[in-house]
Amino acid sequence: MILLLMVILSFVQAQEKVTLNGYIKDSLSGETLIGANLWVKAELKGVTSNQYGFYSITLKKGVYKVLFSFVGYQPKEISIDLHQPQQQNILLVPLSSLMNDVTVYTRKRDNNVKTAQMGKFDLPVSTAKALPSFLGEVDILKTLQLLPGVMSAGEGNAGFYVRGGGPDQNLIMLDDAVVYNTGHLFGFFSIFNADAVKNVSLIKGGMPAQYGGRLSSVVDVTMKEGNENKTQIDAGIGLIASRFSIQGPIIKKKMSYMVSGRRTYIDVLSKPFIPKSSGFKGTGYYFYDLNAKINYQFSDKDRLYLSGYFGRDKFNFNDAQRNFSTLISWGNLTSTLRWNHIFSKKLFANTTLVYNAYDFKLDAGQSNLDFLLSSGIKDLNAKFDMDYYPVPEHRIKFGMQYTYHTFYPSEISGKQDSVQFNPPNPFVKYAREGAIYVQDDWEIGKRIKINYGIRASGFEQVGRYVDYFTDANGIRIDSTVYGAGQKVKTYGGLEPRFTFRYTLNDNASLKFGITRNLQYIHLVSNSNTTLPTDLWVPSTLKVKPEVCWQYAGGYFRNFANGMFETSVEVYYKTMENQIAYESGYTPNSLQDVENSFVFGKGWSYGSEFFINKVKGRLTGWIGYTLSWSWRQFNDLNSGTKFAGNYDRRNDLSVTSTYELSKKWKLSAVFIYASGNPTTLPDKFYFIGGVLSQDYSNINAYRLPAYHRLDLAGTYTPEHKKPRKYKDSWVFALYNAYDHLNPYFIYFSQNGSVNNGNLKVQAKQVTIFPVLPSVTWNVRL
Repeated sequence: MILLLMVILSFVQAQEKVTLNGYIKDSLSGETLIGANLWVKAELKGVTSNQYGFYSITLKKGVYKVLFSFVGYQPKEISIDLHQPQQQNILLVPLSSLMNDVTVYTRKRDNNVKTAQMGKFDLPVSTAKALPSFLGEVDILKTLQLLPGVMSAGEGNAGFYVRGGGPDQNLIMLDDAVVYNTGHLFGFFSIFNADAVKNVSLIKGGMPAQYGGRLSSVVDVTMKEGNENKTQIDAGIGLIASRFSIQGPIIKKKMSYMVSGRRTYIDVLSKPFIPKSSGFKGTGYYFYDLNAKINYQFSDKDRLYLSGYFGRDKFNFNDAQRNFSTLISWGNLTSTLRWNHIFSKKLFANTTLVYNAYDFKLDAGQSNLDFLLSSGIKDLNAKFDMDYYPVPEHRIKFGMQYTYHTFYPSEISGKQDSVQFNPPNPFVKYAREGAIYVQDDWEIGKRIKINYGIRASGFEQVGRYVDYFTDANGIRIDSTVYGAGQKVKTYGGLEPRFTFRYTLNDNASLKFGITRNLQYIHLVSNSNTTLPTDLWVPSTLKVKPEVCWQYAGGYFRNFANGMFETSVEVYYKTMENQIAYESGYTPNSLQDVENSFVFGKGWSYGSEFFINKVKGRLTGWIGYTLSWSWRQFNDLNSGTKFAGNYDRRNDLSVTSTYELSKKWKLSAVFIYASGNPTTLPDKFYFIGGVLSQDYSNINAYRLPAYHRLDLAGTYTPEHKKPRKYKDSWVFALYNAYDHLNPYFIYFSQNGSVNNGNLKVQAKQVTIFPVLPSVTWNVRL
C-alpha cells in the first residue's frame, strides 16, 4: 500500500516535468551497457541504466549538462535542451580503444558508498580473464569465490557456498534461465565460457524482491548480444581446450548475433597413451558447450532477444577384462525469448519465456546385463517485469513470475538377455511456482537512501502423484492417488526485503539490511561436494520449504580519492527446514528418496573485510572472512549441533594485477582457508577377526588448512607490420609452490593381526600438484 501511494504521489509531482530517456551503448560494438551512470550536476541527481541499458530521468524544463559514464569507458558530457520529452541514445568509447595512456577503473569509484544495495559485486569479465586460471580456462565462478563471504566447495569443484548456505541456495541464472548444475569435468570447470559473457553480478546480502526461490545469493549472468557494427572473431587454444566465438551484424544497427563454442580434447590427447591391445581402449572424457544469441530491434520501442545454451560432459570407461563398459553423461539446456517494450518514456517492460533442463545419465553394461540410471529437472518459465521512473528520487520495479517444474529423481531400467527390467518409477513429481513483487529504490535527501519491497510467492505440488501409506515395517497398506494437475500440497508466504543507507560524508556510509527468503526446491547430496549425481527435489507433503531470515550491517569507506574501496560487513542468518539424508543412507531407486530425509535447522554468522585497489598500474583486492555455520537435526548426531559442511572459520583471498608494460601484464592469486569439517573413524576394533570401525560425531574433525599461490603473465606482442588481428599469450602456474592440499582422507591397513603388526594409518589424497599452462588468444 505504501509503494502504491508513492507511485501515485510521484506521478502527480511529475506532471510539470519533462523526461529524458534512451539507451547507453558501447560505441564500437553497439552492446548496451548495464549499470551505466547518468548525472545531472546542477540538480545533484542521477540514475543508472537497467539490465538492458535503458535509462530514464525526469527533470524540470531547462537546459542541462548531462554526464554519462561507465566503468572502463571515456565519460561523455553533453548539453541537452530539455523543454520537451526527448530520447537520446548515448555511445560511450571504451578506454582500451584510445591511443593515449588513461587510467582504467575497475568499477564506479563511489558505487559501493552511494548505493543502498548491500553485498553486491559486479565482476568485469576482463578482471576474470586477467587473473590466473586453472589449466588456462577462465572461470568466472572461480573468480567470484575470491570475494569475502563466498567460499569454494573444495579443490576442483565448481560449487560454492555463501554466508554458510548450501550450494543449492544460490540462484544462478544465464539470460534469466536457471542453471541447476554449473560444473564441467565433475566440477573442475564451470559451464560459463568467458568469451560469451557480457556481465556478471553477485548479490549475497539484501536480495532485491525481483529475485526469489533461494536463500543465500544470486549470480546473474548475461550473454553478449553481438557486435552490431562489424564481424568480430575471438579464439583461444589451450592445453586441454579450445574456444571459438563469432559475432556481428545481420542488419547493421538493427539485428546482430553471437555464437560461441568450446570443447576439450582430453579424449584426443589420452588416446595415444591407451594401446589398441589394452582392455581400456575407448576410455575417454570430454565436454563441450555452445552459446548463441540473436537480437532484433524492430522499432524504437521494441526489441526481441533469442538466446540459448547447450553443454554436455561425456565420460566413457571400458574394461575388456571384466567385460564392463559405462557411459556417464550430464548437461544443461537453456533457451530464452525476451521482448523489451518501452510503453512510455518512464515505463520499460520486459516479457520473458524460458525453457531450461538438466539431466544426468549412467548407462552401464557387464556381460549380458545392461542398466540405465537417470535423473533430472525441467522448467517452463514465464516472467513479466516493469521498470518505472516517476522522478529521479524513485526507481520502482514490479512484476510477476510463473514456473512449471518437472522432477525426475533416479529413474532406473535395464535388461538381462531377453528379460526387460522396467520398474514403474512412480516418483516423478510436478509442481507450480509463482510470485508477484514490487520494490522501490528511494533516495530521501542527500544522506538517506532505501531499497524496500515485498515478494509474495507460492508453490504447489500437483499430480500425477501417489501418496503411499505404510505400516511400521514400511509395507504399503493404502494410497491416495492424485490425477494430472490435481493439487497435492500448497505452500506460500510473504518475503519482505529492506536495505538502508546513511551517508556520513562523500567517502563513507553505513548500511543495514534485512530479508526473508523462501526456497521451495532443494538439492540433496550424500557428500561434501556438488556432484552430477546430486538430486533436485521439490517441496511436497513431506518436505517443507526452507525459510531464511538474514540480518546484515556494514561500514563502507573510500580512501585516496577513490583509489581504495574498503568495507566491513557483519551478518546473521537463521535457516529453517534444512534437509539431510538419514544416518546410514544408501541410494535406492526403488523407493521415493524423500522417505530417507531428515529435517532440522541451521544458523550462521560472521564478518567480512574487503580492501579493493581500483586504479593505478597495480590493482586487486584482499578479502577476509571470519565465520561460523551450524546445523542441528533431532535425528542426527544425537540431536546436538554440529559444524555444517560449509563451515570455514578463516577464509583469505589476495588478488593482484600489475601492468608491467604495454607488452606484459602480471597477476597473482593467493588463497588460505581453514580445513573443511569432515567425519572420520575414531575407533577401530575386531569382531570375529575382522577389523571394524566406529565413526566420530558428524564433522568432528577438520582437514588440514588449504593454501595455494597461482601466477600468470599475459604477453601482448607488438607487431612491426600492421596486422588484421590482435593476439596474446597467457602463461600460468597453478599451485606455484606445489603445496599438497587435501582432497579427502582414507585409512590404509598394513601388516596383519596374526603377526601382531597390524597398523591402521590415515592417508591424504591430493589431486592437483603444480600445473603449468599456456594459452594463445586471438581476435580478428
